[in-house]
Amino acid sequence: MSSAKKSLDRLIKKYPNRRLYDTQTSSYITLTDVKQLVLDNEEFTVVDAKSSEDLTRSILLQIILEEEASGVPMFSSGVLSQIIRYYGHAMQGMMGSYLEKNVQAFTDIQHKFTGTSAGSFEGKPFSPEMWTQFMNVQGPMMQGMMNNYIDQSKSLFVQMQEQMQNQSKSLFGAFPFVPPVVPPADKK
Repeated sequence: MSSAKKSLDRLIKKYPNRRLYDTQTSSYITLTDVKQLVLDNEEFTVVDAKSSEDLTRSILLQIILEEEASGVPMFSSGVLSQIIRYYGHAMQGMMGSYLEKNVQAFTDIQHKFTGTSAGSFEGKPFSPEMWTQFMNVQGPMMQGMMNNYIDQSKSLFVQMQEQMQNQSKSLFGAFPFVPPVVPPADKK
C-alpha cells in the first residue's frame, strides 16, 4: 500500500492498556466501533501507539473471534482445523490466495446481485426483513449456484496441485533417487 493511501486511512492507535484511540474523532473507541468501521467500508489502520507496528490484522482477527464465539459461527470446527493444517505447509501461500480470491468472487457476486433491480423494490433498497423473505425463497437456488461455484473452485485447486506435482517430478526427475531398501521380514 502506498504512503499516500496510508495517510488517507483512518488511524487508530492501540495503547498498552488495550484501549483503542481514533485519531480522526479524538476519542477512545471499542472493538464494536472498529467492527462498525468495517461494516461501513471505512479504510483504517490500527497501530501500536509506542512502536507504530501495524496491528490491523490482529484487531480484525479479534473481531472475527468474537463473532465466531457468539451467535451462529460462520466456520465449522472442521474448516478451522483444515485452515490451521495449512500453516507451515508448502501450500500455505497458495491456500491464502485461494481463499482470498474465493471471498472476493463471492463479494463480487453479492455486489452484482444487490446492484441490480433484484436488490431493490419499487426503487427502494431491500430492508433486512425483505432480504430474509427473499432469501427464504431464493436461498435454495443460490445455495445451488454456490455449490456449483465451489465444485468448480475445488476442481481448479486440484488441477493446480496436480500441475505442481508434475512440475516437481519433472524438475527433480533428473536426480537419481534410490528407493529405501526394506529388509524382508523373518518368517519362522
